[in-house]
Amino acid sequence: MLRMNSLSVSSARAAVIIIAFMLIFPVVVTGQVAGLKKVEYNKEYLVQNVVVGTIAPARLGSTPYRLGADGTVSILPATGSVTFNYRTGDTAVKLAGDHVEPAVTLYYSDDRGGSESRAFNILSCVGNEVKVLTGEAKGATGVVIGKHGGSEHVMVDFKNPEVLKTMLPGDKMAVYAYGVGMELTNVKDVKTMNMSPQLIEAFTRAGMGITPAGKLRVPVALTVPAKIMGSGLGSDHVYSGDYDIQLFDEKVNREYGLDKLRFGDIVAIIDADNSYGRIYKTGAITIGVITHSGSVIAGHGPGVTTLFTSSNGNIEFHTDSKANLLYLLLQ
Repeated sequence: MLRMNSLSVSSARAAVIIIAFMLIFPVVVTGQVAGLKKVEYNKEYLVQNVVVGTIAPARLGSTPYRLGADGTVSILPATGSVTFNYRTGDTAVKLAGDHVEPAVTLYYSDDRGGSESRAFNILSCVGNEVKVLTGEAKGATGVVIGKHGGSEHVMVDFKNPEVLKTMLPGDKMAVYAYGVGMELTNVKDVKTMNMSPQLIEAFTRAGMGITPAGKLRVPVALTVPAKIMGSGLGSDHVYSGDYDIQLFDEKVNREYGLDKLRFGDIVAIIDADNSYGRIYKTGAITIGVITHSGSVIAGHGPGVTTLFTSSNGNIEFHTDSKANLLYLLLQ
């Protein structure tokens, strides 16, 4: 009887210690932190409208040759069209292509610098619903998975990959644009761009929230140092397009595991501030999504469309291999 009482006291003490530890330190369970608050934003004020795009034809430059950063010359598939075998969740670096856009590429028209083209790209937000209006796939629905600068392309993917084989350049799709003007209301010093309410909800299910310390906590697949960011620098805003991760330094690639980059991966760019354009700033954090493939051209590589940024680093992240649009939006 005395032994049982001693065991009971020991068990009680252990329970008290465990509870005290849980109260003092945030408990991490499958990437989630105890006490996270749901992200709030100005949802009731956001404007919902529709923009229409067309499946873009495949494009090449005035010469088909691409001069690599190592001096080699190659001819490779590039932007536009319907890419059947590289979609969300597939490798963005191990393919015989250059700036390849996953799944389906939409554009407004050949007037890529025009106001309507800019509106199509800017108003389309990652996670927005898309509906096919013409062609054999008419009626199918998908989601926006990213944007590509310069070409002013918007990429779209579908849960059923077989539907891609029924699509052709010239088919039209409606993007139910929803998200521009979004402001987070219960976290300070974090801006959001290209983000839809649909993706906010998906991130929340995956463990995003506001920590007790007041930071935005987000799941990411990989981290990237800002020192290797390239093409896209110099823009005065990030509400369209992307900027590129240069993969020409093998040491950095190994250190950060960048050979594992996939289309749709959510990544954290360390020391990058995208608040009013793209700059290097110590302590800043930017969260984005991989939207096009790597490149052999100097200064180029897998493209990142910005989702969140904090100039003073008020974003923290946890690594999760499922921090990819495949799991967030397409399953």
